[in-house]
Amino acid sequence: MPDPDLLIRTAGEMRVSNFLLWQISYAEIWVTEKPWPDFDIATLHAALSDYSKRERRFGGLKS
Repeated sequence: MPDPDLLIRTAGEMRVSNFLLWQISYAEIWVTEKPWPDFDIATLHAALSDYSKRERRFGGLKS
């Protein structure tokens, strides 16, 4: 299984709590204030929409 490209954190949590540290080293992190029980398809679409607008450089500099 490939490493994740996007990590979604709910309830406004900004920390990853040692969760998949090596696997998410190049993942984009998206944080929402919604708690997990209220996470719905519209919130998922918002996360994916925001992710699609990001420029992924994998630690490199902008060319």
